[in-house]
Amino acid sequence: MASVRPPAVAGTFYPGDAARLRAAVNGYLGDEAADDAPAPKALIAPHAGYVYSGAAAGAAYRRLRPARATIRRVVLIGPAHRAPVDGVAVSGAEAFATPLGPVAVDAAGVARALDQPGVAVDDAAHRQEHSLEVQLPFLQMTLDDFSIVPLVVGRDPRGDAARVLDALWGGPETLVVVSSDLSHYLGYDEAREIDAATCAAILALDGAAIAPDQACGRAGVNGLLTVAAARGLAPETVALCNSGDTAGPRDRVVGYGAWVFQ
Repeated sequence: MASVRPPAVAGTFYPGDAARLRAAVNGYLGDEAADDAPAPKALIAPHAGYVYSGAAAGAAYRRLRPARATIRRVVLIGPAHRAPVDGVAVSGAEAFATPLGPVAVDAAGVARALDQPGVAVDDAAHRQEHSLEVQLPFLQMTLDDFSIVPLVVGRDPRGDAARVLDALWGGPETLVVVSSDLSHYLGYDEAREIDAATCAAILALDGAAIAPDQACGRAGVNGLLTVAAARGLAPETVALCNSGDTAGPRDRVVGYGAWVFQ
């Protein structure tokens, strides 16, 4: 029997019912027609509960519509919130499930990741982790048939995230998705100031300018910025807000942003 990683946060971070989940994601994606711009090679999207960050995520994922039938593999990288990780952890599962159905894990991509320094199989790091899971329904609603290479990053002083992203970069069939929120539990105005600085650093492809407390997915973000700079990609901001703008009070907010890279 295939090993399937079951959803850990369905019903809390996003609707656990398939019909309600489809309706929610469709609402965040909106009905804007795709323009003539090519689909991004990579994107950064937030991973909070959908009521807080779904609109920001949707602003990035709707840009995938022109490549719905082209993208066949998604390299999905996010931070470790639930278990300590040194370097990069891949999953040993053969699929990740959501209420919308299973998403296959790309075995060849996992094997290639494991060839890189600092990468190991660690299912404990994936078992309760939400940073990757919350991205899956958006991918399921914007792409046709695809598989994922699920990567959770912890401490990354050696730059393992950049190496594995570069190794898995591929061509137009491969999309890179980095999962990250921004500042945490600051006042509204302070958060806006710090998140604006993080946004400027991302646009400048300057990962060194992003402090650890500016983005919980900093390791994955910095890995993407390193590879994007080397490969000549340009980022574009498609959303920047915080929970005080969406569904929470303004005394302790969490920041959210979304960027696409072409």
